[in-house]
Amino acid sequence: MSVSPDKRLTMLSFRFGNIDWEKATAKQYELLKDERIWRAFLNGYSKNGFVIFDEDALPREELLEALKELEPEIVGEERIAVKELVESSYSWNNILGSMES
Repeated sequence: MSVSPDKRLTMLSFRFGNIDWEKATAKQYELLKDERIWRAFLNGYSKNGFVIFDEDALPREELLEALKELEPEIVGEERIAVKELVESSYSWNNILGSMES
């Protein structure tokens, strides 16, 4: 399977009303098993997180239904290209960013 580097993904940032570290860990694992979700990070301590997913393949309503028990509130939304997501994941970006500081 190949994906165009210009394909646009949706990134939703959340604040959660009913979450702890155990729920966050379990739900993050469950989300990441779905091939339509590219990245997920749920923080049970700060009660926030984000999910990057292919909205063409996974309707937003289905994602929100999966998160329902955590009482999610969308606090941010962004469109990101696959190319940008991959480039931001390179470890050398972290090294270069710390060198410039």
